[in-house]
Amino acid sequence: MREAGRVVEEVLLTVGNSINVGVTTAMLNKIAEKKIRSYGADPAFLGYNNFPASICASINNEVVHGIPSLRRLQEGDIISIDVGVCLKGYYGDAAATFAVGSISQEAQKLIEITKLSLQKAVEAMQVGNKLSDVSHAVQSCVERNSFSVVRNYVGHGIGEEMHEDPQVPNFGPPGRGPLLQPGIVLAIEPMVNAGSWEVEVLDDQWTVVTGDGSLSAHFEHTVALSDNGPEVLTSSSLS
Repeated sequence: MREAGRVVEEVLLTVGNSINVGVTTAMLNKIAEKKIRSYGADPAFLGYNNFPASICASINNEVVHGIPSLRRLQEGDIISIDVGVCLKGYYGDAAATFAVGSISQEAQKLIEITKLSLQKAVEAMQVGNKLSDVSHAVQSCVERNSFSVVRNYVGHGIGEEMHEDPQVPNFGPPGRGPLLQPGIVLAIEPMVNAGSWEVEVLDDQWTVVTGDGSLSAHFEHTVALSDNGPEVLTSSSLS
């Protein structure tokens, strides 16, 4: 899983460096798929429940599961790139939200707080803690900064399948749920809205958008727990 995680990290960095005004999300998808396959890995999203692309590319008010298209990025946009790979039978999954050129102060703060909430969640993933301690860490960080946590979509366990138990909500009281023990691997992924937490799904049956049209940011890491604490398997400068 460390190997799969490193591939995800490299793909996210490559795609992030390719984000510019005028670039289409379809081109970013092509860049990502080529990079994934160059490592002998497979894009985990492609064909998953008939999803038609190798990455999810979600712009501005799109929360997650945006389908790459011929839409061109514009100055001031923010875009979440979600990457999943399968390598030698094991999965890695991570996401990051990027600025396109110069963005608003609100958008910048949203990105920073979403990233920080993921960091707080990783810090809460300690042996002896409960699963909801991770969830509570996200919610506390986000709501303290006057943003809202999406409740309809959650993180997940990951390993020989991309989505495994347990589900990892980004909200809830501390001290509940399964005990965190060495060997567990979670894909922790805060999805944070500038406005209300409520979301809708577009007619394409994939793209999730904010109900009120507000901006949304998304960060994700695959994190393993050992006796020495959490290890971010998709660690990079994006985190």
